[in-house]
Amino acid sequence: MKIQNAFRLGLVATLGVGLGWLILTSIVSLSSILTYIGAALFIALGLDPAVSWLEKRRFPRWSAIVIVLVAVLGVFVGLVFAVVPIITDQVGQLVQEVPRIASSIQSQDWVGTLNKQFGSANVKQVLDSITSFFTDPKKLTDLAGGILAVGFSIINGFFGAIIVLILTLYFTASLHSIKRSLYQLVPASKRERFADLSEQISQSVGRYVIGQVALASVNAVLSFIFLSIIRAPFPAVLAFVAFLFSLIPLVGTLSGSVIIVLVCLIPGLGSPLTGLVAAIYYLTYMQVEAYLLSPNIMRRAVAVPGAVVVIAALAGGSLLGILGALIAIPVAASILLIIKQVVIPRQNEL
Repeated sequence: MKIQNAFRLGLVATLGVGLGWLILTSIVSLSSILTYIGAALFIALGLDPAVSWLEKRRFPRWSAIVIVLVAVLGVFVGLVFAVVPIITDQVGQLVQEVPRIASSIQSQDWVGTLNKQFGSANVKQVLDSITSFFTDPKKLTDLAGGILAVGFSIINGFFGAIIVLILTLYFTASLHSIKRSLYQLVPASKRERFADLSEQISQSVGRYVIGQVALASVNAVLSFIFLSIIRAPFPAVLAFVAFLFSLIPLVGTLSGSVIIVLVCLIPGLGSPLTGLVAAIYYLTYMQVEAYLLSPNIMRRAVAVPGAVVVIAALAGGSLLGILGALIAIPVAASILLIIKQVVIPRQNEL
């Protein structure tokens, strides 16, 4: 009898470990799909305040959803047909400028300084090695393979964006029914309290998404105007870079600004004066964003202490990359809300 029980225990334990391993491997295999679902749900929560705002203006919910979805599709199509051709054209110009940039770099004074410091033979050997890399057929084949892989990554990213867009449209249209179905899973005695907390959390996430997109849009528009005025290289591309990086909390604006300034410093494209002016502008803008724009735009979105913001953004970025950094702050705000309204009152009753 004991042997049978031991055998049964071992079998159940083995099956349990196997099932756990199967679940973990399935999650890893479905990580891309889960990322798409998480991003779409996050964006849908960001669109929900717009739908609620239209409902308060006496629009039926179905018409409010249609208006918001049409606006989202319009923005997406506008970006595709307006921004993408400009970016493609300017990237093509950048590729055409590569030989001239290389020639300009070789003609700079620092090449002569290197010749004096290390000897003209050594510098010439390094330049010849770089030249041979781009003329060797085998290395060009490897480089072409890498470019092809990057191309496939871009295509996968484009299709991923379409999938996220489709899921966002579905989640936005059925968000209330999803919430009601979720509330039915909670015991009736706690359902009202759970629904109240869920609504507060979803509203906080929505306001955060709107605030972050608003900050990124302000940065992109001002960057495009400023870079066009100082005749920086490829202002549309750099403004798009500023928009994308500004979506990342904490370090996004700084990272995008550094990239833009470095592009302005590239010989043959910009100049030291252009890079200096761009650096001064972005240093000034970051102060304005930190002390004026961000507090006013995000004041009603999430109330999270600064230390928690830093820790949450770092942890989210380490776990889920850019998506984790985006959702880390509203998740932290949700946890703080639960602690304040559930955990602390319960502890006070003990």
